[in-house]
Amino acid sequence: MPARCGMATQRRVHSHPSRMPALEQYVMHLSTKPSHSDTSAPRKRVILAEPRGFCAGVRRAIAMVERALEVYGPPIYVRKQIVHNHYVVGLLERKGARFVESEFDVPEGAVCLFSAHGVSPAVRAGAADRNLQVIDATCPLVAKVHQQARRVVRDGRVLLLVGHQEHEETEGTRGEAPRETLVVETVEDVERLDLPRDTPVAYLTQTTLSVDETAGIVRALTERFDDIVGPGTDTICYASQNRQNGIKSLARQADLVLVVGSENSSNSQRMVDVAREAGTPAQLVPDVSRLDGGWLEGVATVGVSSGASVPDALVHQLLDRLAEFGHDEVEIESTAVEDVVFSMPLQLTDGIRSDDRERLDDAWSTVPPDAPAGTPRRTM
Repeated sequence: MPARCGMATQRRVHSHPSRMPALEQYVMHLSTKPSHSDTSAPRKRVILAEPRGFCAGVRRAIAMVERALEVYGPPIYVRKQIVHNHYVVGLLERKGARFVESEFDVPEGAVCLFSAHGVSPAVRAGAADRNLQVIDATCPLVAKVHQQARRVVRDGRVLLLVGHQEHEETEGTRGEAPRETLVVETVEDVERLDLPRDTPVAYLTQTTLSVDETAGIVRALTERFDDIVGPGTDTICYASQNRQNGIKSLARQADLVLVVGSENSSNSQRMVDVAREAGTPAQLVPDVSRLDGGWLEGVATVGVSSGASVPDALVHQLLDRLAEFGHDEVEIESTAVEDVVFSMPLQLTDGIRSDDRERLDDAWSTVPPDAPAGTPRRTM
């Protein structure tokens, strides 16, 4: 795996601001602002996790929507939310993207992007029947799980898919072999499976789950069945693992952990769960308007991270607001280095660099002056 991960934490101080990522320049600026707080008061600080925010699959999916708008012109249609973040969806809508619930909501012959969470073969067939110009933004890691699901069924095994029943990723993977796939969300679901003990089975996991969350279910499955195989490699997304590891480190040091992420973001919700399981209070913050000042009462150290579909602009806003409450000293803690890049398909890459990570990150690090507040209306 190209991403290099390590559990040991380290502080990073940059002496060349021009070479810093946008948010780290912002943190240095914030940390050097004069403080007017009472020097006799307890030291208030923020520990900001790294890595956080956009993963490679999300960067690719967002860049594909923006590039499709350039190539084909608006409107272009996106089946479901391209990624699970209301802010990203709202700004892409303003650029000309139209988010719909089904491929049948797309005008015949129009351009239609499939979201990063993947779709079932039935959805692809429906798009073909409507002569849609399909652009597939499925995360390559999710596509790999689909491939493994097809292999499991080809080998004559029942697929036990560990995931959330209603999540789009689970729906897409299950759709590869709906009659041979059973979704399990909990250990109790494993106990309720109406299958003989000697049934040949295999398990796969939704990519955005918590490693700790799936461990107990996988253990129950291996105890329940005599003939069971797992995936050749771990199907939990590297970015989810890295962000969860960062949360564990924050939980050991902070009085409160705040995770920036939308309520329908599975990986963001799991980050909150990880902090709470470590014994530290944690809250999901979809945007800065949802920060409750009461959470900060008696809190000296706040840990901050963000889900894999969250732009840095929302983290900027949260840090500004925390500074108003006196938490204006910011430290960046790194628990992994991510250098994964996923290229866009050839139909969109003519004449551009598909791996321009810094350009996309910078573009999404600042809130436009006229950006609407709160959760944007979805256009059908």
